[in-house]
Amino acid sequence: QLQLVESGGGLVQPGGSLRLSCAASGYTLGYYAIGWFRQAPGKEREGVSCISKTGSSTNYSDSVKGRFTISSDNDKYTVYLQMNSLKPEDTAVYYCAAGSSCDYHDMDYWGKGTLVTVSS
Repeated sequence: QLQLVESGGGLVQPGGSLRLSCAASGYTLGYYAIGWFRQAPGKEREGVSCISKTGSSTNYSDSVKGRFTISSDNDKYTVYLQMNSLKPEDTAVYYCAAGSSCDYHDMDYWGKGTLVTVSS
């Protein structure tokens, strides 16, 4: 069964950068769409970015577009989220998820999350 483990979170100052990793095991990563989601305290979970099964397309929420980049390394069974120009509003627990498509309801496998804190 597919398992996902996030890493790379931590404390960063506004304007700084972090790279999150989502390591997969159990199945070939290329068989799944992989999405990044986040949940801030007191807020609903929201989609951040997603990469399709084939890697032919990616998408981003308006709030992170131009600042975040999703990428994959299928040989390492890992998907990355490069986060630049971080803002305090980006503070959240970030989750990666895998499924048949980038639709939220198609995400069947979830990691436990990694905390990103953006603060001075």
